Amino acid sequence: MLTVALPKGELLKNSIRLLQGVGLDFSAFLDSGNRQLQISDASGQAKGLLVRAQDVPVYVEYGQAQLGVVGYDVLREKQPQVAHMVNLQFGYCRMSVAVKASSSYRSPLDLPPHGRVASKYVNCAREYFQGLDLPVEIVPLYGSVELGPITGMSEAIVDLVSTGRTLRENGLIEIATLYESTARLIVHPLSYRLNASNLSDVISKLRGVGSREEG
Repeated sequence: MLTVALPKGELLKNSIRLLQGVGLDFSAFLDSGNRQLQISDASGQAKGLLVRAQDVPVYVEYGQAQLGVVGYDVLREKQPQVAHMVNLQFGYCRMSVAVKASSSYRSPLDLPPHGRVASKYVNCAREYFQGLDLPVEIVPLYGSVELGPITGMSEAIVDLVSTGRTLRENGLIEIATLYESTARLIVHPLSYRLNASNLSDVISKLRGVGSREEG
């Protein structure tokens, strides 16, 4: 049986709609009264797992799910052993460096050596500043990272930005973009090679649905 790991949060609705386009219906996850974390689709040929976005690639890497939908930001941060199959074109956001608008910093290279940068994306932030050859202290925060510069704990943050509204409302501005992120379809490599649960056909259909939605 095909098992698909689906992310809680902003990507869920579009992920379910995409899968419906190839005959896999996990819309019960959208029912506010439903507390199930594992459901079967109407055909009984597939199973859906509802997990935290950060856990989607873990379930796929370890083979508990053959397919998963997850943001590129999670893949960049975790670098799991999964195959990236399709850019699904929804869930756009960008990973950015932001600072207080009232500061003098207008480029990451303006930040002081050994200054602090707060982020929940510790690996991405560290890799970025190492690439700039700018030594900084990465402060791991997993809540409202915007508070880092506001309270003076950090000079900057590295975080996902969609509309930028949260930054603006908290007096912050973007000064650099690390990369752009959209939802991706990932697959368990061995399952794909063995074509378990007819994976090749499902992925081909999902590519077609994604192309139609993008057009």
